[in-house]
Parts: sequence; structure tokens; C-alpha cells
Amino acid sequence: MNIVEKIKDLKRKRNAVILVHNYQLPEVHEVADYVGDSLGLSIKAAETEADVIVFCGVYFMAETAKIISPEKIVLIPEKTAGCPMADMVTVEALKKKKKEHPNAKVVCYVNTTAEVKALCDISCTSGNAERIAKEALKDVEEVIFVPDKCLGSYVAEKAGREFMLWPGFCPSHVKILPEHVEAQKKKYPNAEVLVHPECTPQVRDVADGVFSTDGMCKYSKKTKVKELIIGTEIGMLYRLQKENPDKKFYPASEFAVCPNMK
Repeated sequence: MNIVEKIKDLKRKRNAVILVHNYQLPEVHEVADYVGDSLGLSIKAAETEADVIVFCGVYFMAETAKIISPEKIVLIPEKTAGCPMADMVTVEALKKKKKEHPNAKVVCYVNTTAEVKALCDISCTSGNAERIAKEALKDVEEVIFVPDKCLGSYVAEKAGREFMLWPGFCPSHVKILPEHVEAQKKKYPNAEVLVHPECTPQVRDVADGVFSTDGMCKYSKKTKVKELIIGTEIGMLYRLQKENPDKKFYPASEFAVCPNMK
């Protein structure tokens, strides 16, 4: 047996489902039952009859899967795979902030630990954060958004309001610079630029569209454009290319690599 056959055999014996985040390595994508974003994968796993969830991602993702499927066994292949952005907000610091602003609602990005989520009023994804801001928070005067200041600023801008932004960020996404995007646009003048809202405002300003990873997949399938520059962690390009063999995808920056996810 090679390693792929061993994985498939063990999966059958344990009645397991393998979830693989978009940013994983190509060879990990190939053994997945489902590839996607963190919350989408957790919801998908909850809908299956699997007894065991193997989550190929970082730690908070496995926690999310366990929250949604408490009756299932959730395994993470590398337990030390953490998220620097999630670590930028601590329980102690958030408690202090809430005490300073007792009337504020706390919105947390799904990229947070379970302990931090427990202190928040609403949890959101990059895909639904704008809708939550416009609907669930429309009558709320003060909003604390944790931990990503880039996503928070994007959502606040779209909702036409101000948030108290936590000073957190994704180290991989902030490595993408406007000059990287401009260089790729010169190299591929017919390409559209899609970037993730975890990118800085300066990068978002030079993009044609801002999308979650799921949004990038949907847009790439329906657009007639044949070349796209993708501003997110470079692992995303493998999935996009696989799902759209008639199109070409280029990274906005080769530096956008998440060592924790890899």
C-alpha cells in the first residue's frame, strides 16, 4: 500500500471524513473528501454520517468543527498548527476592552479561538461579515471587531459605519503589497485581480474585486475572463486551477504563504 491507499483504508475503517482547507498543499487536497473554507467545511462535516472528522487546517478550525459536531471525534493531523492572527486577541485583553465599552457588541471573525468566541456576541466569516454588519448590527451603536483590522475595516466601509478595530492581522495576507499587484497587472494586462478582505486597504484599492475564498471560487467559475490574479494564500490557486482548467491563475504575490497551514 502507498500512503494514499493507507489513508483511504483507515478512513473506511474509522468512518471518517477528511476536510482540507483551501490553503493546504496540493497533495493534501488530493486525499480530501471536501475542500473549502473553515466554517463551510465544518458545516459540511456536520451534515455527513461520519463518526470522525479529520480537519487538515489550523487549530481553531478543528475547534469550530467540534463546536458544530460535538458528538463526533475531531482530529487535527498537526496539533501545533496555530493561527498567528487568532493568537493576536486574548481572553484577558478582550475582557478588558469589553469593560471599557460595556454597551458595545463584540463581533469576532471565525478565525479566533473557542475561548475568545465565548466572549463574543456574533461570529462571522469573511463571506457573511458584510451582511451581518448591515442586518444584525444595524441598530447597534458600538461594535468591537476582532481580531482582523483589515477585514474589519473592509466590513465597516461596506456597511457605511465605524467599528472599533482590534490591531490584529493575517501575516500571510499583509505580505501582499500594492506594488506586487501592479507588477502582476503589467505582466498579465488582460487579467482581473481578486483579493481577499484580509488584505490591506491599499491592496484592496488596486483590485477589481474583493472576495472570500468561497466567493473567489464562485466568481472564477462564472466569469468570462480567462486570466485572474489571486490575492490570497497561494494554496488557493491549486483549487481554482483544478476547478477551471480553461483559465489561468496567477498569485498576486509569491510571498503569501502560511507556514502554519502548510
